[in-house]
Amino acid sequence: MAKRPGHCYREADRPPFVRKKYIHRQPASRIVSFDMGESGGDFPVELSLYGLERCQIRHQALEAARVASNRHMTRKAGRKNYHLRIRVKPYHYLRENKMISGAGADRVQDGMRKAFGKVIGIAARVKPNQPLITIRTNPAYIKEAMIALNKAAPKMPTPCKVRFDKIDPDLKKKLGYGA
Repeated sequence: MAKRPGHCYREADRPPFVRKKYIHRQPASRIVSFDMGESGGDFPVELSLYGLERCQIRHQALEAARVASNRHMTRKAGRKNYHLRIRVKPYHYLRENKMISGAGADRVQDGMRKAFGKVIGIAARVKPNQPLITIRTNPAYIKEAMIALNKAAPKMPTPCKVRFDKIDPDLKKKLGYGA
């Protein structure tokens, strides 16, 4: 059976379910790595992608955003000129009570009786204005970092915005990004 679309699990309408005691087969996270690039470097500029609404982000969406932004930064800036970090971790287990359809299904299935559901994936819970992805880089690659974060934004189920977390005010004015 195919996966349901992401908008089915976007809303964070229930309390988070993180107890592993009742989960027999835990799904593996698709996220390969949370840190990419040069992790020990001292970079003067820091930009972040912020989620603007409260939602759940599935681990497939986080991995797609990571791949898109990391690929752009690797090609345009090189591995030594940036550090990319995924700032949210998927801990919430998503469950689905699969229903049978077709002739005679009403005699076979219990319906909503004991409807705990099977675990089908994991998701990260996000609050409004929470940073999702952060890129630290050199001033020469600010534009590339902004493009990389803008490439990651459509993969997220919430509207996103790119903001500067750390930059010298004189450098920001010189580059034309406001005061």
